[in-house]
Amino acid sequence: MALDGVYLSLIKAELEQSLIGSRVDKIHQPSRDSVVIALRTQGFGTKKLMFSSSAGTARVHFTEREPENPQVPPMFCMLLRKHLSSGKLLAIRQDGFERILFFDFETADEFGDRVVLTLAAEIMGRCSNILLIGPDGRVIDSIKRVSEDMSRVRRVLPGVAYTLPPRDDRLNPLDFSEDELFSRLAETNQELSKALVKVFEGISPIFARECAFFALKGGERPANGLAEDEKVRLLYYLRDVSRLISSGENKYYILRDRDGLMKDFCFVKINQYGSLMFDREFDSPSKLLDFFYSERDILAQTKQRADDLFKLLISLSERIGRRVSAQKLELEECKNRDEYRLKGDLIMSNLYRLEKGMSKARLENFYAEGSPEIEIELDPRLTPAQNAQKYYSEYRKADTADKMLRGLIEKGEEEQRYIDSVFDSLSRASTEGELSEIRQELSQEGYIRTLRSKAKKQKLPKALPPIEYISSDGFRIMAGRNNRQNDLLTLKTAEKSDVWLHVKNITGSHVIISCEGKDPPESTLSEAALIAAYNSSARSGSTVPVDYTLVRYVKKPSGAKPGAVIYTNQKTLYVTPDSEAVEALRKKQGVAS
Repeated sequence: MALDGVYLSLIKAELEQSLIGSRVDKIHQPSRDSVVIALRTQGFGTKKLMFSSSAGTARVHFTEREPENPQVPPMFCMLLRKHLSSGKLLAIRQDGFERILFFDFETADEFGDRVVLTLAAEIMGRCSNILLIGPDGRVIDSIKRVSEDMSRVRRVLPGVAYTLPPRDDRLNPLDFSEDELFSRLAETNQELSKALVKVFEGISPIFARECAFFALKGGERPANGLAEDEKVRLLYYLRDVSRLISSGENKYYILRDRDGLMKDFCFVKINQYGSLMFDREFDSPSKLLDFFYSERDILAQTKQRADDLFKLLISLSERIGRRVSAQKLELEECKNRDEYRLKGDLIMSNLYRLEKGMSKARLENFYAEGSPEIEIELDPRLTPAQNAQKYYSEYRKADTADKMLRGLIEKGEEEQRYIDSVFDSLSRASTEGELSEIRQELSQEGYIRTLRSKAKKQKLPKALPPIEYISSDGFRIMAGRNNRQNDLLTLKTAEKSDVWLHVKNITGSHVIISCEGKDPPESTLSEAALIAAYNSSARSGSTVPVDYTLVRYVKKPSGAKPGAVIYTNQKTLYVTPDSEAVEALRKKQGVAS
């Protein structure tokens, strides 16, 4: 990702505008690798600062998200609370364009004396870390401890003197001399984009490629073979970026592919991908990072915590699928049951022609036109009447199996749809509370066993309410998070005159438009359909059919699985899910710590 030293310097400048002089209010550690510090500012309200040391998502920025915190704070969180609570932020430092930010806090030690402690956020890929450094320059502790066995270059342990990572001699990309730049480029035979990463401090590969794209008009060539006009264009582009950053006129851009997946970001507009990528503009580096990483963090954390449930549901789905397939094969074999009855009838009609000991008989089939002869296998140990009864028995057995198999197949397919709906809910779950509700649902349905003694000791997370949205016309829209909540929302919470929506023949959330006696306009119906499509397994699809009807026409069959309903008098809308449009309609809700 493109969180390079230059981008980090822009984050630093943004933080300094409101945080200098602020005081630490709350400290939380929502995950093993992240810390959120809330600071009371002077004139800017309370600001939340996200620190992450995760290898793929390390960063520092303001956040407006409400991450779910563990019931018992981790040890590093308790250490930060002990040393930094009510501390005053004096300064934010960055050494050149190194990917490290230092936050200096004035606080009181155990004797009441004023001391300055430093919280260091190291954004360095797999080596990213968050450290608390004492006034003596020694590490008090870190979110990741690094022993000699893990790294011979740099230990990070309590009591060890803090040292900066090794640093190369590189040019400042915002302040450099023309002669020095081209003399260094002349020393390398690498492609220009790769050479720029090595020459300049704190720039990412995507920015270096954009520089080369502008200078070489879309091509690539060795850095030591640039023509004069290419050097002029490269220098112009770098100076122009420096001017934009210095004046604060630059914007921040997220790149998305054609499927809407976020791929990268940068502090300048990226043109090198042409029509293969689309960008979204932000006016704040923190807002971009908060938007970019929040969805990734949610997916990663949920997948980790719900891994056992995913495995269970996949196993159940495969087992049910195999069982239903076998039952369908048996049902196919039952289609020939009428032949058994026909043979029994023909034997009974020709008893006078048959004798015990015969192994086969050729008899006229007077039920068919022209009475063609058919050959019938006989058991020589049985009398003709007993052979007929044997065929009648086979017919009755096949007929009974046909009826039972149809019921079992219908039940199995219904169970398959239910498992798919739980899988869909699980794939969209983002909090421990939602995972807990899904576990309870599966336990009540008999798919998992919960030890009662263990359940009594553990305090279950508070169940979250339905996801709420506000349409552009002011109508309240609610979407269930899982099957149990779908039932509660549709059958208990909603009024009979409210509008109910659901994707057609696809697993997804029940969506309710709270009408309060009014008829919702077409724009609200379209937005609610967009929400229903987004909160379904068709989230990444296009032209998704969404049925809607009044709640009074939605019924739950007796004995149906959670979330399963039938409905009538429906109409259908076709929409394409849009995450940005749905997020814009969402009503922000606080999550309990």
